[in-house]
Amino acid sequence: MDIKNICCIGAGYVGGPTMAVIALKCKHIHVNVVDINESRIDAWNDENLDNLPIYEPGLADVVSEARGRNLFFTTDIDKGIKDADMIFIAVNTPTKTYGEGKGQAADLKYVELCARKIAEVSKSDKIVVEKSTLPVRTAEAVKTILDKTGTGVNFEVLSNPEFLAEGTAINDLFKSDRVLIGGDQTESGKLAINKLVEIYENWIPREKIYTTNVWSSELSKLVANAFLAQRISSINSISALCEVTEADVEEVSKAIGMDSRIGSKFLKSSVGFGGSCFQKDILNLVYIAKSLGLNEVAEYWHQVIKINNYQKIRFAKNIMKSLFNTVSGKKISLLGWAFKKNTNDSRESAAIYIADYLIENGAEIHVYDPKVTYSRMLSDLNGLGTRISDKNRENLFYHDTPLPACSKSHAIAILTEWDEFKTYNWQEIFDSSIKPAKLFDGRNILDKKKLEAIGYEVYSIGKS
Repeated sequence: MDIKNICCIGAGYVGGPTMAVIALKCKHIHVNVVDINESRIDAWNDENLDNLPIYEPGLADVVSEARGRNLFFTTDIDKGIKDADMIFIAVNTPTKTYGEGKGQAADLKYVELCARKIAEVSKSDKIVVEKSTLPVRTAEAVKTILDKTGTGVNFEVLSNPEFLAEGTAINDLFKSDRVLIGGDQTESGKLAINKLVEIYENWIPREKIYTTNVWSSELSKLVANAFLAQRISSINSISALCEVTEADVEEVSKAIGMDSRIGSKFLKSSVGFGGSCFQKDILNLVYIAKSLGLNEVAEYWHQVIKINNYQKIRFAKNIMKSLFNTVSGKKISLLGWAFKKNTNDSRESAAIYIADYLIENGAEIHVYDPKVTYSRMLSDLNGLGTRISDKNRENLFYHDTPLPACSKSHAIAILTEWDEFKTYNWQEIFDSSIKPAKLFDGRNILDKKKLEAIGYEVYSIGKS
């Protein structure tokens, strides 16, 4: 069959941008993005592109060109499924918070609901594409659900994991390092793989489209994120060593990065990694290893998470230590809440855990972030369950400009590497700070010597 109509279930960080780019590059294909969240769909359809539910550089331009032409956002899930030749599943797969696998395994309830809905509604043959990050053999489970409908409809299930980095997602989609497609190695499975290959070939060179069996594809996504996170935790562990010696972690990173066997990418030390993928995928890998009796493998990868958590709390403890071991009643300013620059995504952001630690010790937290809303910040803190929500509201203050957030502060901490932070008048901020003025650069984006010349006591990651 020719692919003339695509439906994507899930209008989040993966589904929205990916489908927007497919619609832009494949004008001959009708693309429906469906979601049960009416307010999210309304935001995607908002005439004011500043109100899109996701902030991603370049996304608004893509949506503007394709929306209403061959890109549509709707809550009519049934119609989207019925009309589609190919269905992408791009729903959330959070870490389980209950039952078997709690705290490690991926919660697949939304994926299962999608599969059952597709089976219920479909009247014609479909190609179903896993876009969410999923554990190995999920495709097998999805296909089992689809094939037991008794409707006579034929389904082929493919794995097509995303490799997007938030903040550069549109560029990543335009110029992908690789596109990975896994499917059954049967005649019908290979035909389905080729149909998805043909879509990507509209803008991706064929040599960058790699096809595998479905299980290799599923595992490759988990392993890719685990390896990247491992590098970050490795250099962050060294940053702690640098801080108690005469070494400089940036010099160490540069030195080892010049080794062609290692390379320079993902060797930037920081307050710790966040986002929706790294921690979730590693924990999923840990759970898979444990369930297969590979306890040593599980412990190896779990250490990556342990170091990341250690880095966040170590940073928070350094703030308190510098303030004479108490932050009670003190104003602490956080610049940045998003887990990285150029996104409004704050999932697993270091800022959440640092703010939580400081609030627990009595601090007033004042935050400025150019894209993350106050309601999102509160939701993030409440999600930890450390205290009642009213207490978080009492101790978390939001500012829509940086200077009020930093004025009369006992300490300032940079937790997101937003470029604008480099451009601030740090002399003006110093003049309004409580002395001694303390600045904690959790991303190593500022010139430490210049700040010290102004009068700041500067604490940088991995520098004595």
